[in-house]
Amino acid sequence: MYYIGIDLGTSAVKLLLMDSEGKICNVVSKEYPLYFPNPGWSEQKPEDWYEKSMEGLKELTKDIDKSKVHGISFGGQMHGLVILDKDDNVIRPAILWNDGRTTEECDYLNNVIGKDKLSQYTANISFTGFTAPKVLWVKNKEPENFAKIDKIMLPKDYLAYKLTGVHCTDVSDASGMLLFDVKNRTWSKEMCEICSVKESWLAKIYESYEKVGTLLPAIAAELGFPEDTIVAAGAGDNAAAAVGTGTVGDGRCNISLGTSGTIFISSKNFGVDKNNALHSFAHADGTYHLMGCMLSAASCNKWWMDEIIGTKDYGAEQKGITKLGENHVYFLPYLMGERSPHNNPNARGTFVGMTMDTTREDMTQAVLEGVAFALRDSFEVAKSLGIKIERTKICGGGAKSPLWKKMIANILNIKVDVIESEEGPSMGGAMLAAVAAGEYSSVEEIASKFVHVVDTVEPDPELAAKYDERYKQFKEIYPALKPVFDIIK
Repeated sequence: MYYIGIDLGTSAVKLLLMDSEGKICNVVSKEYPLYFPNPGWSEQKPEDWYEKSMEGLKELTKDIDKSKVHGISFGGQMHGLVILDKDDNVIRPAILWNDGRTTEECDYLNNVIGKDKLSQYTANISFTGFTAPKVLWVKNKEPENFAKIDKIMLPKDYLAYKLTGVHCTDVSDASGMLLFDVKNRTWSKEMCEICSVKESWLAKIYESYEKVGTLLPAIAAELGFPEDTIVAAGAGDNAAAAVGTGTVGDGRCNISLGTSGTIFISSKNFGVDKNNALHSFAHADGTYHLMGCMLSAASCNKWWMDEIIGTKDYGAEQKGITKLGENHVYFLPYLMGERSPHNNPNARGTFVGMTMDTTREDMTQAVLEGVAFALRDSFEVAKSLGIKIERTKICGGGAKSPLWKKMIANILNIKVDVIESEEGPSMGGAMLAAVAAGEYSSVEEIASKFVHVVDTVEPDPELAAKYDERYKQFKEIYPALKPVFDIIK
């Protein structure tokens, strides 16, 4: 049997074909546009997601016996607002996770409703990327669109609906809406009332590994798949990546270096840090997780390489970087504002410490280190909760860089385990489909069988000590510049 994982990302949809034994048989990627209609805004057309996913599914399976496709599931960009009318037509372009337009709405939720109440109702506070403040923005700024709303969906759930006709979501993705009671894994009636959201607008909630339906006959016919092909709820991209890297169960850690960057810590127990600096979400394995999310990670390196230096040869630019722990240049990686742990949409990317002898390599090094230092900011919050993490898995495009992995191992002073497959959310999606189809009894079982560590990057005590001193300097820069960020627009 074959299982398909669909990773609905910000720049492209990545589709992975896996057999019952975990062998990756094919991977296909299809790009689609990203729109920035105003400064700080970020939108996409859900129709593009569906069109490119269908193209990808056909290409992915063109050389196999399609009758053996048994299950499909998802990992997807979180927090995006997709609104449908009574005829299930898309009302306006989706407002994405990295969109910063909801500052006023977040201020209202955090300061008028109050962070304590938000945390009580949802285990989280409001961030500009979350879904609930986007709903309020539509209500305040586009009342004509708000009046048409009949369904509120998340990006990957729109795909699931198009494939099955079922309005569904899963607990991990719903956790990032600020409309979900994470502890009790149900919609929060209080938050729905605060945000003028009718519960009928919200999808039915599933665990990530649960079947939501089967393919619509017309979809099955177009793809050549069996009509009884199972579709599972899937998970938010980071929870799906955690499944794909075996970060399930209690006390496991995964770092993702994608467009955004995350540090993800799985836990059998529900927990919230006192300042809500980390997100407290439901996990795709039926438990919970804490997550620190920075809005720009590998995208910082892409911006620096593509737009500023003007090269696609990322590896060549990193070859000249040899003096680790000695760089006097620092980079704040806040190109889209920042979420964890600062929760400041006004934060900006900043170079600090340049002199006349600063080189191109110094600045490239600073970009890579800046992302790692910012991950450590969230890591320090986790440590303050008494969580002891000695090693982490790693995935995402940035994880392909040996230099970056070495920096992370030493800046966080933990072992970094490299796994055989670094496919992340698409692999996790396929694994969730296999569990939903009954091929495996649990997410933990399939992870234990499919995920294999092939290398470990160990921190060097001397280098880790150097980076510890550098981090002490790095963490002073943001507080010093915060008043500046608050006045520049």
